[in-house]
Amino acid sequence: MSNIIVGSAPDSWGVWFPEDPQQTPYTRFLDEVAASGYEWIELGPFGYLPTDPKQLLDELGERGLKLSAGTVFEHLHQDDSWDAVWTQIEDVAKLTAAVGGKHVVVIPEMWRDPATGEVLEDRHLTDEQWLAKTRGMNELGRAMFEKYGVRAQYHPHADSHVDTEENIYRFLENTDGEFVNLCLDTGHVSYCGGDNLAIIRAHPERIGYLHLKQVDEAVRAKVAADDLPFGEAVRLGAMTEPPRGIPEMPPLLDAVADLGIDIFAIVEQDMYPCAPDAPLPIAQRTQRYLGSCGVPAVRFS
Repeated sequence: MSNIIVGSAPDSWGVWFPEDPQQTPYTRFLDEVAASGYEWIELGPFGYLPTDPKQLLDELGERGLKLSAGTVFEHLHQDDSWDAVWTQIEDVAKLTAAVGGKHVVVIPEMWRDPATGEVLEDRHLTDEQWLAKTRGMNELGRAMFEKYGVRAQYHPHADSHVDTEENIYRFLENTDGEFVNLCLDTGHVSYCGGDNLAIIRAHPERIGYLHLKQVDEAVRAKVAADDLPFGEAVRLGAMTEPPRGIPEMPPLLDAVADLGIDIFAIVEQDMYPCAPDAPLPIAQRTQRYLGSCGVPAVRFS
């Protein structure tokens, strides 16, 4: 029988950076995520939560919280990128493993700046760059598992080179499922015009982790029409709380339950920047909504 273990993440409290005066302080995030009925969280950007394992375990333990995964970005398609990426991965993997987490969510860096919209590189990879990225992820996934026992879960992302359904398939078909699987972010897939259920049907064996979010269809249409950068889209409310957007959650949760696996499903609603008092009521409503979807596999502990 499947267990879809639902948690939340700093992103749902407007956290995108290790330090930023606009963000919720980490102690408030921890207090409020526990008050929302969640037991599982992610690290968020490395350095937002304490990086000393003992301190982090103490902070989590005081609130009855546990860690599902760390999060890190990669740019393995770029020349001579391995050392820089591995240094970041190793920091995150080491801390994640030390406090009991079993996964690291790996996100492709964006080709344009999410804050300014500045184009940083071509939005399309060459065949050689695709090969470097997929080979690099195979090596990265193997290294983090063999050294730290954590699994790489790859997270397609808007304004990155692994974004559309087509690019997700290309990535999966050129990586090794023994060491690299998919963090299916339902919001980013829908934002980029993809079909979450089709991806689950096409590669059921590669679904290793979930990020649950929904997209406002009207904002998504404006983004597509005006080619807006992701940061501006978020400020316009592109990512919305369920059940106000797409994709529909009950059919998606049913499809995941049918996979017959235990899997984390982390609520991750992009909200940067946001008013300090906005996240808690949204998190509470989302927790209640997901529990009411009628999917017996959904758990919060």
